[in-house]
Amino acid sequence: MLKASDSPADGRAARWKEHNQQRRAEVVEAAVNAIEDEGIDVSVRRIAQRLNLPRPVVYRHFDGREDLDEQVRRRIVEMLLAELTPTLVPDGTLRDAIRHAVGTYLAWIDRHPRLHHFLITGSRDRQAVTSRAVTGARTTVAARIERLVAAGLDAHGLDADLARPTAFGMLGLVDAVVNGWHSGETEALTSTTLTGFLTTSLCSMLSGNARAVGIELDPDTPLRGLLGE
Repeated sequence: MLKASDSPADGRAARWKEHNQQRRAEVVEAAVNAIEDEGIDVSVRRIAQRLNLPRPVVYRHFDGREDLDEQVRRRIVEMLLAELTPTLVPDGTLRDAIRHAVGTYLAWIDRHPRLHHFLITGSRDRQAVTSRAVTGARTTVAARIERLVAAGLDAHGLDADLARPTAFGMLGLVDAVVNGWHSGETEALTSTTLTGFLTTSLCSMLSGNARAVGIELDPDTPLRGLLGE
């Protein structure tokens, strides 16, 4: 005997839900590709054309353009974190680890300048600064840095209260410099030059703050040693 949940109507509903989810994912992927090819102001009509769909069908799967933009930002963040997250591990010296993480981030931007532009400005003057996807990505990266800084402080018998502001301070410095770089004022700087500048700046920041709490921090010391591992 069939249960109520096994009725044909429930089966159709489940298949329709799966179809909608797949179509949403296809639209988001098409939007990401359209931004890569045409820029951040690409229209929904152009996105729909890539899928051979009428424009109203695209909107049927989202609560307006703002919702579509947010889902696109979420997908872009996933792409970025897939490359950046593996670099946030204690490997090599402190300087090496910072250079690797920063270099990976800037290399991603070099390959996807329009996607990065979309993350920080949105489309058609929509601002991405309040995006949950972007905010969540910053929090995720900051949390990983915070754990590393906390481990270093703990290894020296110090309170880890400064770990969180240190992590967000590092992230804020990188964001400000990189966003300024992409604003057009400093485009003459290569990503390699900027990676070196940010690596030196972050090492100096960490060394100075460590000295303030009685630690002499050499950025060329193996990171695992600094973490007491």
